[in-house]
Amino acid sequence: MKALYVTSLRGFSGKTAICLALGRRMQQEGHRVGYFRPLSAQAWEPLPGKVPDEDADFVRRSLGLAEAPSEMVGVVLTPTLLRENLVPCSDKDLLSVVRSAYDKIAADKDVMLLEGGASLREGCSIGLGPGEVAQALDALVLAIVRYDHEMSLVDDCLAAKLEMGERLLGVMINAVPEQALDFVTETAVPCLKERGVDVLGALPLREELRAISVSELSRALEAEFLALPEKGSLLIEQFVVGAMSAEQALPRMRRIAGTKAVVTGGDRADVQLAALETATSCLILTGQLRPQAEILRRAEQIGIPVLLVRMNTMEAVDAIERVFGKTRLGQSSKLERFEALVAENMDLDRLFRGLGLS
Repeated sequence: MKALYVTSLRGFSGKTAICLALGRRMQQEGHRVGYFRPLSAQAWEPLPGKVPDEDADFVRRSLGLAEAPSEMVGVVLTPTLLRENLVPCSDKDLLSVVRSAYDKIAADKDVMLLEGGASLREGCSIGLGPGEVAQALDALVLAIVRYDHEMSLVDDCLAAKLEMGERLLGVMINAVPEQALDFVTETAVPCLKERGVDVLGALPLREELRAISVSELSRALEAEFLALPEKGSLLIEQFVVGAMSAEQALPRMRRIAGTKAVVTGGDRADVQLAALETATSCLILTGQLRPQAEILRRAEQIGIPVLLVRMNTMEAVDAIERVFGKTRLGQSSKLERFEALVAENMDLDRLFRGLGLS
């Protein structure tokens, strides 16, 4: 059985999306694929009725895996568990817990995809750092490096090599802007190769893949549909916060290209009307303040879904930012585009050979 540990240098780098794309490709080639998260800090304080890790559950459903979501996570970190393991006299061996859960799920698989945390530091304080986990589970490592700027790109790739050592199979650079592609391919990749870092691919930035559906927004915000719930599959690419006057907001709304949602107070009829005059695709009203009936009538006439949330505007913006940075592939068209992007820009044959897959 082969194992690939997919980790990253920072959050929102595309680990889950890469695991899903690789898993589907491996399944197409006839391999029995499993998925496992050694450590999940995502839930933090798990809520009744919530899955222990949303990403694990998403991959489980997308790959058609039989295991329960709880079986696919080794340790779910909570404040209580963290404090217990920071006490000097603690005798908990969380690495053994992870290894036991992993062995159970990997028993009948040809290849296991392990998804790491948001950085190469995550889990170190409780004995579940990426290096420790990869060593314990005998996994090779693929590090996902999201492009930020030129220096940080090279630094991050070298940091992955320093941290993971010989277990680093290679790095994949994600979300490279068009203007940076020449630097990445002509300067960074040869430099990294000389320093012992194998770059297995560089995916160009595609803003449409970061879009989030109105339904996903409604779940993240625990929102109520006031108009057109049937348009929940509509994808949102940009957000505008309508906290200024309508006169100031209108030019800004008109300048933003692509499908956008406007977030504003439920009592801001002036901004709401201004939003409906532009190419707005969704209206998010905050403060549990219902809009005037005329706003809803107008939104329904022109086909714009309206969400109502209990949070104030800044709380709503924070909640949106927590989910918007992720590459969500819930729509089949997005998943197919991302898989094509990976196939075109990543050396999958070299990756699979390095893993020892036929």
